[in-house]
Amino acid sequence: MQLSRDTLLKAYRQMSTIRHFEERVQEEFAKGGIPGFVHLYAGEEASAVGTCLHLSAEDHIASTHRGHGHSIAKGCDVERMMLEIFGKKEGLCAGKGGSMHIADLGQGMLGANGIVGGAPPLAVGAALAAKTLGNGSVAVAFTGDGGSSQGTTFEALNLAVVLQLPAIFIFENNEDGESTGWRYAVGSGDIAARVRGFGLPSVKIDGDDFFAVYEAAGEAVARARRGEGPSAIEVETVRFFGHHSGDPQRYRSREDVLKLREERDCIKKFRLRVTAAGLLERAELDAIDRENAALIERAVARARAAPPPEDAALLTDVYLAY
Repeated sequence: MQLSRDTLLKAYRQMSTIRHFEERVQEEFAKGGIPGFVHLYAGEEASAVGTCLHLSAEDHIASTHRGHGHSIAKGCDVERMMLEIFGKKEGLCAGKGGSMHIADLGQGMLGANGIVGGAPPLAVGAALAAKTLGNGSVAVAFTGDGGSSQGTTFEALNLAVVLQLPAIFIFENNEDGESTGWRYAVGSGDIAARVRGFGLPSVKIDGDDFFAVYEAAGEAVARARRGEGPSAIEVETVRFFGHHSGDPQRYRSREDVLKLREERDCIKKFRLRVTAAGLLERAELDAIDRENAALIERAVARARAAPPPEDAALLTDVYLAY
């Protein structure tokens, strides 16, 4: 598959943005400037970007507690995301959602959420709306290996098949559901094969390879747009940080984590492939990294200085009045 130069540059810019964003969030959280919990996406960038490059603002995604990467890939404003994570009034959700509940309906981002297996039912609802309206849009559910075993996920898969909905289920298998390895927790030992039992096509791909994700997601999205029903992709990937910031990671050693960064970095692999093929130059990729570093620096400075929500905001956005 030959991607255009503009697409390659956009892909790298988005993956680099996610990496810079996550590493800086980790730094700021460690300093005590960010309330609540944060669950970082670093290491999994190819999954979000390779998928969301096929989507428009009219398409919808539903995410997980590890949702920063999905949000950025779907087009959410990076500075307002940082404001939200810092709990500030100008954040995407007025500072009241925080890291685990970022949402931007204008970009088709239905929200990160703290419910394991919470995304598939949301995406199925969006897919049902798309089919009913006949607008040609699709819905994508991002779920982890832990969420792949939830009853909510099974019900969503089944309903998507029964109603032949334009839904795509992305299972990001980053090897550890919180602190439990997927080889123990997934009884069949194969997420993609288990999903096929519900009656939809399902493939397993190397999530360290952006191009593999892009190709598989493109086929799934095109199939959904043609009205041929749902499909699923198991993305074999890794996370560089713990389940959450501050996780002691007793289930894996420091050496294991360093080895992952050295051998399974999807961004490094992307750089090597495109520069070796003469598709992009190292200098322009380095320039993108510098631009993203400056972007995140501005976002953090703005978030630190911004005001929190007023006390009265505690009583708003609680109930919907019809």
